[in-house]
Amino acid sequence: MWRHQLRGNNVKPKIHPAYGPMKATCSCGNVIETQSTLGEDIRIDVCSECHPFYTGKQKILDTAGRVDRFKKRFGSRRV
Repeated sequence: MWRHQLRGNNVKPKIHPAYGPMKATCSCGNVIETQSTLGEDIRIDVCSECHPFYTGKQKILDTAGRVDRFKKRFGSRRV
């Protein structure tokens, strides 16, 4: 656990912005509740519920063709 969570709120009074709850609403409809100094709810484009990396629908680039093309073009040149 973080040290500040174990000891409670140990910041100096009156020098830090207010830290309170906020909601981040994704374009897919997912709502993430968190805390921030922003003071207002925000809208985001992507979240872990709809990003291709997290959903497993990530496209893999065909790098094999590119490597073969590079080797064909430059061969085994020595510098």
